[in-house]
Amino acid sequence: MDTAAGPRPVDGTAPGAAAPRHAVILAAGLGSRLRDLSQSKPLTPVCGFPLLELGVRQAAAAGIDHIVVVTGHEADRVEAALPDLAARCGVTIQSVRVADWTLPNGHSVIAGAALVDGSFLLMMADHIFSAEILQRLAREDTAAHDVTLAIDRRLDNPLVDPDDATWVRTRPDGTIAAIGKTIAPYDAVDCGAFLATAALPAAIAQAVALGRAGSLSDGMQVLADAGRAATMEIDGAWWIDVDDPRAHSQAEADLPGAIPALFTPAI
Repeated sequence: MDTAAGPRPVDGTAPGAAAPRHAVILAAGLGSRLRDLSQSKPLTPVCGFPLLELGVRQAAAAGIDHIVVVTGHEADRVEAALPDLAARCGVTIQSVRVADWTLPNGHSVIAGAALVDGSFLLMMADHIFSAEILQRLAREDTAAHDVTLAIDRRLDNPLVDPDDATWVRTRPDGTIAAIGKTIAPYDAVDCGAFLATAALPAAIAQAVALGRAGSLSDGMQVLADAGRAATMEIDGAWWIDVDDPRAHSQAEADLPGAIPALFTPAI
């Protein structure tokens, strides 16, 4: 399904890098811990904005004009919301359903990436980012690395759930040495925003061929082992993973101050 509106430019990309015009947002999972608030996690409202809309708006603010939403659980409901969402946010939105949304999220990455050409922002539907994170990430250099992950060095960040976080261990040059929920030691947390190339879905497929389940982290580790996975430190910028009622309450409290542009009437 496609819904369309006008393009948005982005400036200041790294020398030799082409500014991405695509984003892939993963919105296929169950979201069991938010079921008491909403039957569809991507459509769960935060301060009146569905989580998915917040992601689309922040991607558009980073210069993205084409967004692929990967659906699965409650796909009909999510897809029905996309035409109005595209019109409100001024972007083109395309959807693709994964055949089995119970599979690890790397399978959603493969499905979504098949509908874009060139580099793309990769985001989780349940993560909210201050504008600067995605804007800076979109300007990273894809010539030097196959993927760049936004990371938070604040291991004691109260907005991070240590039981659910994906941890990262970096090398002295900032590339990723290891990534996963159970690695140790680690020195950063995965923020859930990536600037990716076609090498990432290929790495996930390679991981599956090697007998791994096919998570996004499986593919990231393949690229990390090859020295092709970079990081971008967010330098204290605000973000949150809205994965449970506690995080949802925190997001509602923080959002007006973290992204005030959402609440400023257009002139």
